[in-house]
Amino acid sequence: MIDPISRNYYAEQILNKLAQFKFDLQQEFATDNRINTCYLDDLLNVDDVIKIYNAFPDKKYLLQLKDLREYKYVGIQLNKFNPILEEIVYAFQDARVVQLIAEITGFEQLMPDEYLYAGGVSLMEHGCFLNPHLDNSHDKDMINYRVLNLLYYVTPSWLETYGGNLELWDQDLKHPCRTIHSKFNRLVIMVTNKTSLHSVSPINHHGQRCCVSNYYFSPKPADKQNYYHVTSFRGRPEQKLRDIVLRGDARLRKLVRKIFKNRIKKPHFYRK
Repeated sequence: MIDPISRNYYAEQILNKLAQFKFDLQQEFATDNRINTCYLDDLLNVDDVIKIYNAFPDKKYLLQLKDLREYKYVGIQLNKFNPILEEIVYAFQDARVVQLIAEITGFEQLMPDEYLYAGGVSLMEHGCFLNPHLDNSHDKDMINYRVLNLLYYVTPSWLETYGGNLELWDQDLKHPCRTIHSKFNRLVIMVTNKTSLHSVSPINHHGQRCCVSNYYFSPKPADKQNYYHVTSFRGRPEQKLRDIVLRGDARLRKLVRKIFKNRIKKPHFYRK
């Protein structure tokens, strides 16, 4: 009998579901004139997802990130938590899963990130948000390009009206965003490049929205040309002053990173 909390157990379910809807996902991901994304519902058995959700630690055991850019709680040092969380995170790094997602998205030489640089698990509650931003373009060693973001939502009965949904700014901030509901048992696959501006809508519900996150990397950029940027936040369209501040913040951090790239401590990765 397969251990019900093993990563192979989860990976087998993920593989079967992705394979079943492979063609549809390929078509959706390749849709023109928008940020490349696709999503798949009912990824795992419902009982398994509820166990994953129940395994999330209380927010007091997570790292709080709260400023003008974002407000959320993250957990990367997974060996401090229920082992179910480490198993589901690394199930997405199974070589077979990575290869199948490469076939769905068309990216070559995909690599998972065992150090979970900016990945792991996240928890958002009432008042939490994530302003529009571009993800850091590279891995923690600034060698490989970050090309895909995998977001797996595990909160039962999470309604779209609660907020905490993924917002995709397909035409930059001058046009309305496209929203993907952070629905229970839904996996979202999203490109990360120099134009994949995305955010999380503010949460207005007194509950917790839990997410399992992974990034995939490649020696090849997601675009035709090479590029480099730090995680770069923007203000929402109505946040004119905040946008000015956050743009300046991104430029400054990019400059500092370029000058001191080998001496900057990167705290948000899994220390095994």
